Amino acid sequence: ALLGLLAGFDVTLFDILKITIPATIIGVLVGALFSMKVGKELADDPEYRKRLTEGYLDVKKVEIKDIHNKRHAVLSVLIFILATVFIVFFGSFDSLRPAFVIDGETVRLGMSAIIEIVMLSAAALILLLTRTDGMKATQGSVFPAGMQAVIAIFGIAWMGDTFLQGNMLQLAQSVEGVVRQMPWLFGIALFAMSILLYSQAATVRALMPLGIALGISPMILVALFPAVNGYFFIPNYPTVVAAINFDRTGTTRIGKYVLNHSFMLPGLVSTGVAIGLGLLFIRIF
Repeated sequence: ALLGLLAGFDVTLFDILKITIPATIIGVLVGALFSMKVGKELADDPEYRKRLTEGYLDVKKVEIKDIHNKRHAVLSVLIFILATVFIVFFGSFDSLRPAFVIDGETVRLGMSAIIEIVMLSAAALILLLTRTDGMKATQGSVFPAGMQAVIAIFGIAWMGDTFLQGNMLQLAQSVEGVVRQMPWLFGIALFAMSILLYSQAATVRALMPLGIALGISPMILVALFPAVNGYFFIPNYPTVVAAINFDRTGTTRIGKYVLNHSFMLPGLVSTGVAIGLGLLFIRIF
């Protein structure tokens, strides 16, 4: 999404990745180290000790040899990884993407279409090569959750994009002076919008055009890109809820006041560090 919006500024996927990958990896590591100092040690946590006493944590270990379809599982993962590599190459080298002549002008296939084509093809290959029953795949826990997310994200993104595009002039005029003086404030807007939209891509698609309209440097927008990960702020996103359920120790939880949950401080630290490093890296690189 970001690449498509910044393509007119000669910004490539590599330009985005060389800033965001090191910035976000370091941000996550700092957030993880920070979280190690938060709360009690596992052995001293009352909820964990209670579950340990009740025998809740006594479960059978699953060995790799117990998996009957290991070869098919490995093959499906390899196909998925190969598909992501193809997407990175298509995004990094424009000449690899198909080109069409429309009204005398050469137009290359956009990255959104490339991602959809490659990923849908990868899914089809996985089903064919592993001889997976498509009906059984749709009845698993992952597929319905994924389809619900697709519908929700498309709907929210469409609504947000419609609102912003319809009021772009008024929004730009109201914040232009402040953002031009302190462009980093646009990161706060990205963070707040991502809390509402529950999607990085939807946030980018809805708000980044406003940043471009305000004249913010494309590389500053790249540095602020980690700010679109703010949907951990309210603990109702599917992956956040899943992480709480996956933690059998009971130490990952939502606090009494909702916003004091286990993801709050690590998430804020990780996002803040990633943005700060991004702003530093665009000056270095």
